[in-house]
Amino acid sequence: MIRILSLALAVALGALSVPTADAQTLMDALRARRERQQQAQRDAGAPSADGLDAEAPTEKFALPPDARVERDVAYGSDPAQKLDVYLPKRTSDAAPVIVMVHGGAWMLGDKGHSGVVANKVGYWLPKGYVLVSVNYRMARPPDPLEQADDVARAIAFVQAQSARWGADRNRMILMGHSSGAHLAALLASDPGIAAHLGAQAWLGSVLLDSAAMNVVETMQGRHARFYDRVFGADPAQWARMSPWHRLAGHPAPMLLVCSTKRTDSCPAARAFAEKATSLGARAELAPVDLNHGQINSELGRPGPYTATVDRFLQSLGLP
Repeated sequence: MIRILSLALAVALGALSVPTADAQTLMDALRARRERQQQAQRDAGAPSADGLDAEAPTEKFALPPDARVERDVAYGSDPAQKLDVYLPKRTSDAAPVIVMVHGGAWMLGDKGHSGVVANKVGYWLPKGYVLVSVNYRMARPPDPLEQADDVARAIAFVQAQSARWGADRNRMILMGHSSGAHLAALLASDPGIAAHLGAQAWLGSVLLDSAAMNVVETMQGRHARFYDRVFGADPAQWARMSPWHRLAGHPAPMLLVCSTKRTDSCPAARAFAEKATSLGARAELAPVDLNHGQINSELGRPGPYTATVDRFLQSLGLP
């Protein structure tokens, strides 16, 4: 498709006697735009030719019996700072909480996408969990540090409001997929980010298939062009946005799920886990034979993958 567009553009520009340099600039812009769209689809979950399926679009799905949802609860003043709270049939003051951060190349996605929440709600609500799905600001270009701050604000808000939902603020899991896993990894690596915004420590983090764990290494190597828009050109800024570089102290336990169908995800997760372990943290690697989108949407379906995540939660004292 991009080849056809490029040829059509070249013919049209030739007919208009546009200078060659200008024509090349326009064609490069078209190619870059297409590449960003394809990578955004891969990270967000739309079907793509390379098999990195993305999360399903927003659509209705059935809640477990007697469960309910509070939608678009504001945790900040910006219209994007909203979250949905999925509540089980019965809660006590000890209900554990999963805070879910959607993906989408830091520019797309939504808390209500069925691939983000449907199977997770269907599995963990009957076990007595509260599940919170978070939106965050997605400027153009995006600012991952601002987005991580938004997630931290959401965590602090949920902890402060937990009693109204019958949840236990001390039994919280942070979970994210793709770019959302990158944001969750930033907060897990450097808990000071969230603490500065009023959040208390949480039990652990489940990071679902992010390859952007060492942003410096990613940006210094061959990478999708849209990464330049997300992370910029400043190496010092890359380090500030890099979970690997923000790792310090003794982070809470982490489970890093990665797709064996990708070439970049598991190596990035393994290197991050090795560094975390060297600092005395608990960081477990869980390679799974699912594509990028399936790692998000299939979590909660019965099978070995969900059982792996369940064992990690149970090891933290959760049901």
